[in-house]
Parts: sequence; C-alpha cells; structure tokens
Amino acid sequence: MLSIRGLKKQFQVAGQNIPILDIPEWEVRQGEKLAITGPSGSGKSTLLHIVSGLMRPDEGEVQVFDRALQQMSEAARDRFRAKRIGYILQDFHLIPSLTARQNVEITLPRTKGRRERRELIDHWFEQVGLSDRGRHLPSQLSRGQQQRVAMVRALINDPALVLADEPTGSLDWETAEEVTDLLLRLCEGQQHTLLVVTHDLNMADRFPRRLHIREINRLSGERRRLSAAGSGGSAPAARKEQTG
Repeated sequence: MLSIRGLKKQFQVAGQNIPILDIPEWEVRQGEKLAITGPSGSGKSTLLHIVSGLMRPDEGEVQVFDRALQQMSEAARDRFRAKRIGYILQDFHLIPSLTARQNVEITLPRTKGRRERRELIDHWFEQVGLSDRGRHLPSQLSRGQQQRVAMVRALINDPALVLADEPTGSLDWETAEEVTDLLLRLCEGQQHTLLVVTHDLNMADRFPRRLHIREINRLSGERRRLSAAGSGGSAPAARKEQTG
C-alpha cells in the first residue's frame, strides 16, 4: 500500500540546509493501523506531508497504491489525495462561518445528489455521536466535537488511506481516549489503512502496531544530539515547527 525507498528531505533554516528525513526503506501494508511516535523535530509531520502528496521529497521514491507521488504534478497529487487520502489535523481547520454539516458537505463530490449527500452526512454524524450538532458553528462545539467533525470530513469519502497528525494533541486525556477509540473503530470498520503521528504514548499504545520515528529515519537520533549541543538543549522554534 505504502512503499518508500531512499527518501530524503531537508529544509533551509536561517540560511542553512537542515536534513530532516533519511529513510532508506519502509513499507506499510494495506489495512494496517500504525502509530508513529517521536519528539518534536524528528520529522513525523514532514513524513505525513510527503506521504499525502502535500510536499515533495528531495530524493527517493514514495509509492501509494502503486502510484509514484514524486512523479506527479502538484495538480495530479491534489486529485489523488482528494480521492484516496483522508487527512485529520490537530487544529481541525474547520471553516468558522460554516456549520458542522456544511464543513463536511463541501468535501463531497458534486456528482452526489442533494438527498444522497444529506443521508450520507446523517449517517456519519450519527456514527460519531453528533446527530444533534450538525447545525452548530465550530465555535458552538467543544474541541472534542470539533475533532469528530474533522474526522467525518476526512472519512466520509471512503479514503483508502487515513493520515492523522497529532489528532488528540489539543484534547484532555479523557476526550483523547474517546477520540482514539472512535477513530480506530471507524477505520477498522471501513478497512482503512491508518497512520497516526503522536506524542501521546497512551494513544500509541492502543494501536496494533507502534514504532518510533528513529526506527526508520536515520537522521532522528543524530539531529537531536546536534540540536541539543547547538542550542543549549532545545531546538529552535522554527525548526520544530517545520519538522515535527
């Protein structure tokens, strides 16, 4: 389902090239549920951006469902992502002026009729326990409810691959557990492949498979040592932001 060979990525920070990822080889099988852990700056989010096609690698091959993402144009990657990949973000990115239902409906293809769209949204909102919250604005929802709307938006088009970047990072521990269990249940029911990056070890422990980013990224351990030596123990904020 996912195959990576010779992947390398670097960013320019303060005029210097900072290597972020060096992954010689990595594969994920279809239907797997995998949590990737590691500290800020270890390349977890960058890896998801590359797998989703939001970002190009500097070197190497990234194949998702036998499609080589690095060979696609930006427009082709956007179309591929819309059809095959669902992305869940920590900060939800809901449009504040739209209701919960409208935030989901804008992601549905125009080929679906009005009745089909309504029934599909009804079904998914019932699945996540938000049947009575569809007409609420994001500001009228709790953070846990906003994350459930974001989950529906990512899953409603039945993507084969679901990516989640710190999906419980802004939630209290009880809500985080509920959201984690719900996400796993929904993806298992639809046989989605699920990749989550997280600092939350409790969340990671609930996954059938878990790995630390250093197990696949040859740079993660070395970069943390260099960062600590050069900055008195903490990486620059800009580097963390770009490479988390």
